[in-house]
Amino acid sequence: MIKVTVWNEFLHEKQHEEVRKVYPDGIHNAIANGIGTDGFEVRTATLDQPEHGLTEEVLANTDVLIWWGHMGHDKVEDAIVDRVQARVLQGMGLIVLHSGHFSKIFKKLMGTGCDLKWREANETERIWVVNPAHPIAAGLPEHFELEREEMYGEHFDIPAPDELVLISWFEGGEVFRSGCTFFRGQGKVFYFRPGHETYPTYYDKNVLQVIRNGIKWAAPSGAAAPVRGNHQPLETIKSK
Repeated sequence: MIKVTVWNEFLHEKQHEEVRKVYPDGIHNAIANGIGTDGFEVRTATLDQPEHGLTEEVLANTDVLIWWGHMGHDKVEDAIVDRVQARVLQGMGLIVLHSGHFSKIFKKLMGTGCDLKWREANETERIWVVNPAHPIAAGLPEHFELEREEMYGEHFDIPAPDELVLISWFEGGEVFRSGCTFFRGQGKVFYFRPGHETYPTYYDKNVLQVIRNGIKWAAPSGAAAPVRGNHQPLETIKSK
């Protein structure tokens, strides 16, 4: 069983009726229920919990952390960000969704500003699979559409992805690198673009399939941790 923690700041749903109508129990619960329990042990955490729900114990028992944030990025304590980063470098997987591109943890792991173009215009998003052999693309059609989404457009200020799995086209004409993977330390990071809070994106079967695939891909590999620092020779060194 892959241990998954779905983190959501859970602010929009409490403050905005338009969002509450779409996600009455919160985006985190929509994702947790949507990905199911077939191979996953799922828990949720939110910003207003002690230590934002991301205690040492919770993170030690998390194989993959899913992150959704937007209006509360600055409310996330730096000590918790450092804690999450350390766990990623140790091997925990991280899936960053939609506006999480501006989260402290994503910017810290990317080392760039992570800015982009955006527009809210109820426009169609067409998501293309550009790496069909990648595990994150398993079970997906060649492309799929979301009838209404917020536009994100290039240039997306991130390092060149280690792997590009998905790209998006929007009705207004823009394109975007919408499914990107990165390797950080022993951990794997997957950024997945869709998920504006006023649209029912996290009920879409293809979006949920991508997230399920991302969890399986990002889960720790089980490889031995690398040894660093001063090291004794494995073989006898002949004196010269």
